[in-house]
Amino acid sequence: MMIIVFLFGLIVGSFLNCVIYRLETGGSFLKGRSYCPRCKHRLGFFDLIPVLSFLVLKGRCRYCQKKISWHYPLVELLLGFLFVLLFWHFGFGIDLVFGFLVSAFLAVIFIYDLKHYLIPDKVIYPAIALAIVYDLWKSDFLLSIFGKSDFLISAISAASFFLAIVLISRGRWMGVGDIKLAFLMGLILGWPQILVAFSFAFFSGAIIGIGLVLANRKSFKSEVPFGPFLVAGTFVALFWGERIINWYLNFFQ
Repeated sequence: MMIIVFLFGLIVGSFLNCVIYRLETGGSFLKGRSYCPRCKHRLGFFDLIPVLSFLVLKGRCRYCQKKISWHYPLVELLLGFLFVLLFWHFGFGIDLVFGFLVSAFLAVIFIYDLKHYLIPDKVIYPAIALAIVYDLWKSDFLLSIFGKSDFLISAISAASFFLAIVLISRGRWMGVGDIKLAFLMGLILGWPQILVAFSFAFFSGAIIGIGLVLANRKSFKSEVPFGPFLVAGTFVALFWGERIINWYLNFFQ
C-alpha cells in the first residue's frame, strides 16, 4: 500500500510542478497541455512520467536538449515521501484526504516562496478556506467560537505575532504573506503544536542564514524567504509535535 501512496505522491508532485510554472507565467493550470519551458514543444506521455522521464532523458528535454531543472524530480520525490508519512500518520480517512490536499498547497508555497520570495494569494487563500472547512467538519473550529477549542485562537495568535513583527520592522523582517501563512499554520496545528512549528522555523532559519553568510552566499542585510522554514516547521509539528512537547516537558521535570 505504501508503494501505491508513494506513486500517487509522485503524480501529484508532477502536477504541482505544472501549477508552480503556470503561477510564474500567469497561465491557467486547469487547461492546456504541458510543454517545455525552453522550446515550448508539447510534451508527450513518456516525457511526463514522474522522476523516470527525467532519469531516462538524462535531465534534458527530448526535443531541444536543454537542461531540465533538478527541482522538478525533487518536488515529485518530496510529495511521494510526504504522502507516505501522511498515510503512516493518519491512516485511511478524511484526515488523510485533508493532509494530502493541504500538503499540496504547502508544497507550492514552499517552492514558490523559495524561488520568488513571495507567497501567492491564489494558493494561500484556498488553503485557508480548506483548513476552515476541515476544522468546521471536525467541530473544533465551531467550538472555538465559544472558547472551547484552540485552532481559531492559535491561528489568530500566530497571525498577530507575525503582524507585530511586520509592523515593528516595517516589512523588513517579515512579509504580509508570512502573516497569512502563520494563520494557516494555526488552523492546521492548533495549540501548542504551533509553538513547535515556530521554534523549528526560527531555529532552522537562523542556522541556514548564518551558514549562508559564512559561505559568502548572503550578507546580514540580504533577504531570505521565511515561508519554506514555516512550511517545514508545520510538517515537523504535524508528525512529531506531540512527541517533542512531551520530551520537553519530561526533560524539565
